[in-house]
Amino acid sequence: MKIGIVCYPTFGGSGVMATELGLALADKGHEIHFITYQQPVRLNVFRPNIYYHEVIVPKYPLFDFPPYETALASTLVNVVNNNQLDLLHVHYAIPHASSAYFARQMLKKQGKDIPFITTLHGTDITLVGKDSTYGCVVTFSINESDAITAVSENLREETFKSFAIDKEISVVPNFVDAQRFHLTNKEHFKKMLAPAGERILAHVSNFRKVKRVEDVLAIFEQVRSHMPSKLLMIGDGPERQNAEDLCRKMGIADDIRFLGKQDQMEEILNIADVFLLPSQYESFGLAALEAMACGVPVISSNAGGLPEINIHNQTGFLADVGDVKTMAAHTVYLLEHEERLQQFKEQALAHAANFSIDKIVPMYENLYRQVTANRHVPIV
Repeated sequence: MKIGIVCYPTFGGSGVMATELGLALADKGHEIHFITYQQPVRLNVFRPNIYYHEVIVPKYPLFDFPPYETALASTLVNVVNNNQLDLLHVHYAIPHASSAYFARQMLKKQGKDIPFITTLHGTDITLVGKDSTYGCVVTFSINESDAITAVSENLREETFKSFAIDKEISVVPNFVDAQRFHLTNKEHFKKMLAPAGERILAHVSNFRKVKRVEDVLAIFEQVRSHMPSKLLMIGDGPERQNAEDLCRKMGIADDIRFLGKQDQMEEILNIADVFLLPSQYESFGLAALEAMACGVPVISSNAGGLPEINIHNQTGFLADVGDVKTMAAHTVYLLEHEERLQQFKEQALAHAANFSIDKIVPMYENLYRQVTANRHVPIV
């Protein structure tokens, strides 16, 4: 099958999942065409059956804001025509679903009817889509999709609650590549960062307000007061500078490393003892799942889809958003007894296996077959 994948090419969850999905589909023999404004960050090696098409947006003095949506729709038409694609799979509603609809209408004028699937990832529904500027376009383009998926039950419910959706939304959860994210012995690496046997806590995010990075520091401060500890802050974003300033004011900067964006996340996660994710909202919690796949228990908020990933008192612990005291207490509870920590590590690893890429990708393949059935008849 020839599949066009439209996504954001950045480190965000939607772009990462779209890229990983495309790579997995290519490994199974499908021809995958990525269509976006720059090469996706995880599309960094040559792979058979993988093609990349850059969306070029010309800059004209007339436009204060370059019309990316129009350029994307035109590129979709060209890629479909030049490569005879069977369907489009767009990740994130704005502006990908609306561009796919626009492209489909243009192709119909040429006698071609190509279906498109929209996968909802989170902030396209909970933040951007709720803005009245975009709401009606989000609703329309989702309803015009041939199939709709959401990455968690919570996001599915949020979508129906927020928009007048008249089609079914299938839940196809995010997944983890167990060949990449798995438990390995990195004791030598761990000793470099924690030479005195300190516990290592980790946080991964895009450092936006919704990630509550200040809560990560507050949790660490309390844990550090109970036992020698180190904190790894992985990623980058608008709140990073504030976080660096704050940890210096708190007097804990010497035990914290800001590592920035990292490609080899599995290497870092394998030296962590606990993963912190106190977010205001997570539609799924991909970072937590990747940590669990490396045998790292998770301390998180109970917001959004996180309870579907992090099972309380099994793979880690949940607490209300902003309840730093409880999250810190749960972290200490895990770290103060080695046998208890090892039990939670094993349970996190076992639960992550339920989200293996081998189990999730066939769900998308079945959906592709459904939407392409009887769609290749020329329009008269």
